[in-house]
Amino acid sequence: MPAREKRRIGVIGSFVWDVIHGRDPRSTPVEEWGGITYSLGALDAALSADWEIVPIVKVGFDLAQRAREYLGSLDKIAAGAGPIEVPHPNNRVSLNYFSDERRCERLTGGIPGWGWAGLKPLLTGIDALYINLISGFELDLETAQLIRRHFRGPIYCDLHSLLLAIQPNGTRTLAPLPNPQAWCRCFDFLQVNEDEMSMMAHDSMELAAMAMANGVSTLAVTLGSRGVVYFAAPGFESLGDLSRDSMKVPSGPSRTALLPARPARRAAGHAASAYGDPTGCGDVWGATYFSRLLAGDKLDAAMNRANEAAARNVDHRGATGLADYLRGELSLK
Repeated sequence: MPAREKRRIGVIGSFVWDVIHGRDPRSTPVEEWGGITYSLGALDAALSADWEIVPIVKVGFDLAQRAREYLGSLDKIAAGAGPIEVPHPNNRVSLNYFSDERRCERLTGGIPGWGWAGLKPLLTGIDALYINLISGFELDLETAQLIRRHFRGPIYCDLHSLLLAIQPNGTRTLAPLPNPQAWCRCFDFLQVNEDEMSMMAHDSMELAAMAMANGVSTLAVTLGSRGVVYFAAPGFESLGDLSRDSMKVPSGPSRTALLPARPARRAAGHAASAYGDPTGCGDVWGATYFSRLLAGDKLDAAMNRANEAAARNVDHRGATGLADYLRGELSLK
């Protein structure tokens, strides 16, 4: 029998070159890949063998070759897939850590977002869609609505920098999201962190009610070292329960729980490093969670795998070699 054709997950986000200050008080600033590379590494490690990754990602001319080399280091990138080079300087972010969970971001560069006309043909043959709004400019609301209208597979979205404004000097600051209900209607699975949540609702319960009323099946609010609180629509346990039938109204109570974070090795008595790296933990969490749903895991099992992956990410420096490390293989980082 011929081998079964692999299913494809499309990934929308942005390559970012990070300059990180304050991650380790004893070291000088570190430069390395950031942005969507953390999600791509986690997807590469967590997807089952019958899935492959199609990056739907633009990259600036100045970092295009490095981006191609990074993708070439991953095992599950679809044959012939690669970044789309554009004649603009790539996004670069200066990260200044004040603590493990507090940082200031300053963005330079200018990769343009997607319009529907350019994006639509790239969704042909895609079975699931993972969206991480790394810059916040990858999609506008109209384009997100058109994706929802025309794409029939499951859609995961980490709203990420959609909740961040950009000041004249490039500093990112929290900003309320206009029309959050309309954004919720665009996705099956939604992820925000605690600060981002505060720009959409007064608390997580209010945001969950809004999200579920607008068709979201699970909302995850990441809480850093405290873990993640999730809300699941009535009857949702696995991907097979996903429904786009607007006439079918789920009955029963929503489900919610707080899942404590797993301890990183550095916090569990291991001497690998005195300082962990929290960069990208939310990206690794969401990509792992969605990967395991696609693999057929039930919600709790998928989230437990996501918590484990986020904890492992703390013990790894940067996105280079991250997929190998998350799989338990040797990494040079």
